[in-house]
Amino acid sequence: MSDKNGSGAKPDVEALREEIKQTRAELGETVQALAAKADVKARAKEQVEQTKANVRAQLHDATDRVREAATTAASAATDKVRAATTQAELKVAEVRDSGALDKAQDKALVAREQVRRNPVPFAAVLAAGVALVGIILIVRGRRK
Repeated sequence: MSDKNGSGAKPDVEALREEIKQTRAELGETVQALAAKADVKARAKEQVEQTKANVRAQLHDATDRVREAATTAASAATDKVRAATTQAELKVAEVRDSGALDKAQDKALVAREQVRRNPVPFAAVLAAGVALVGIILIVRGRRK
């Protein structure tokens, strides 16, 4: 170990002790770093914790995106329902204004009264329908 001045004189004892102290400290840090690298269990735990933190962050981001998408979809659905309701109300108003609803109700009342007064034609139509269904079933049965 030579003097840094290049004078060739032996360094004093205090300087050597200080240098040894510094070297020991550096060596201690190096040993600790190597021990930390060699401690597989601690490194694995640290990796697990880091992975957990990453997964939590991703979950939080995904949850936020889903909430935003749901809010957007709900808003769009609400707008469409409002538009459909408005259109339906306009059509109802149109039908009321045209008088078609009143005419249909009047015709239904007239038809109801005719059936009450003379139920024979209604019964005849009903009997003809039952007979027609029976004939169709018989013809189908013979084909098989």
